[in-house]
Amino acid sequence: MLPFDQTLIIIPTYNEIDNIERMITTLFSLHKGVHLLIIEDGSPDGTAEVVKKFQETYPEQLHMIQRTGKLGLGTAYVTGFKWALEREYQFVFEMDCDFSHDPAQVPDLLEAAQTNDLVIGSRYIDGIRIINWPFRRLLLSYLASIYTRFVTNIPVFDTTGGFKCFSRKALSSLDLDNIISKGYIFQLELNYKVWSKGLKVKEVPIIFYERRDGQSKMAGGIIFEALFSVLRLRFNKMLGKL
Repeated sequence: MLPFDQTLIIIPTYNEIDNIERMITTLFSLHKGVHLLIIEDGSPDGTAEVVKKFQETYPEQLHMIQRTGKLGLGTAYVTGFKWALEREYQFVFEMDCDFSHDPAQVPDLLEAAQTNDLVIGSRYIDGIRIINWPFRRLLLSYLASIYTRFVTNIPVFDTTGGFKCFSRKALSSLDLDNIISKGYIFQLELNYKVWSKGLKVKEVPIIFYERRDGQSKMAGGIIFEALFSVLRLRFNKMLGKL
């Protein structure tokens, strides 16, 4: 039996009123005993109010940290990681609220995490497993993964995927106050740092779905951040400053 009672799923939210209720009910119905932490960045659409309503039903399992304003994906996860490490969770997930990550695949990652330190839900092993992306975005994402593997040498095909599970050991190994990336390249930085410490990293295949409800948070500046942050990570490793 998988240790759902030792598992925390962290979900950052901003204007997820279309998804948050269904995500909470789906996760708790599928995975008995799992805990959920919402990092809520001041959504004006009432996302926090929905979470508070469900906290009355799940007072021990559903948690929320409310922040003022949209402070970024990276800082949201760092906040969640620190919260998790202050408690007794042994497995900590990153997951999106928009159902691009299938809640039914949580056990696939958690099972692999029993013998690995970081498990990445990969869109690019066993074929390209992305549903409903336009070709231009798919090509950009795939080429970005090739670029980051070339620069960093990390043996991971999906370097920027956001559906993953950390062991407590992996999270504890990171200096969470020394994360240089704030956007989506944050995912690569965590992968790279865990791998560089000699910990075990494994990819498991997932199907990634383009969000059906709500608005994508993807922004154009992500591309430029990626280009320079990847080089900076590589140089920091060469200089022993990673």
